[in-house]
Amino acid sequence: MACRIGELVLGCRDPEVLARFWCEVLDFVVLDREDDGSVEIGPREGFGGPQPTIFLSRRDEPEQGKSRLHIDVNPTDRDQDAELERLLGLGARPADIGQTGEEQWHVLTDPEGNEFCLLKARLDPL
Repeated sequence: MACRIGELVLGCRDPEVLARFWCEVLDFVVLDREDDGSVEIGPREGFGGPQPTIFLSRRDEPEQGKSRLHIDVNPTDRDQDAELERLLGLGARPADIGQTGEEQWHVLTDPEGNEFCLLKARLDPL
């Protein structure tokens, strides 16, 4: 038997702000809130499904250095250009990490500056 990714942990100053952002991006819901202000979000079906949850861990100060892990997202019901406009409207911002302009993805940051990439759709939009 193999393991599966159960949750991704993202340190942040304001878990509630990032929970709202990522819930809108991924169509997730808040699954749990901790006494320290941390928030866990995930699929509407809840824990244990095929998708991991995201645990937004409250931290007063960002960790030093660049994170070696980031989130990639794929649109599921629209093309990449339409999804880019939606994400920018939710508060994402373009990030320049040295792209050439020839990439097939967009590098963005969430409201706290965490990088993520918008890839092309892998499913036909509905």
